[in-house]
Amino acid sequence: MMHKDIQNKFETYPEPVKPLLIQIHTLIFDIAQEQDLGSVEESLKWGEPNYVVKSGTAVRFDWKPKSPELYFIFFNCKTKLVDTFRELYSDKLEFQGNRAIVLSVDGALPYDVLKHCIALSMNYKNIKHLPLLGE
Repeated sequence: MMHKDIQNKFETYPEPVKPLLIQIHTLIFDIAQEQDLGSVEESLKWGEPNYVVKSGTAVRFDWKPKSPELYFIFFNCKTKLVDTFRELYSDKLEFQGNRAIVLSVDGALPYDVLKHCIALSMNYKNIKHLPLLGE
């Protein structure tokens, strides 16, 4: 069940953005269940849907009216996560600095790639010692 604040936020998203963000929301909960990561804490941070599990670092996403053709998945900028995603998927994804994956509203959702990136973030506390993710 979607948290009421999150549900209200989703109501503000225009079509065709809303279904894309709902897919990401669902993906986060699917990863948590598939990988037995425990409960997902769902909240709004900086007005954006925010998700975190005990074993990970937060994943946020949002769409902004100032860039109507884009939406973003944000990760903790104090980690090497986005650098790692860039290393693995620079041919499939676009990035914003060390904090976000940038996606096009008109493009297909790169489901498998996003699933891997989000799973890395949700498992970050268990894997941050790995060379590519190093602190």
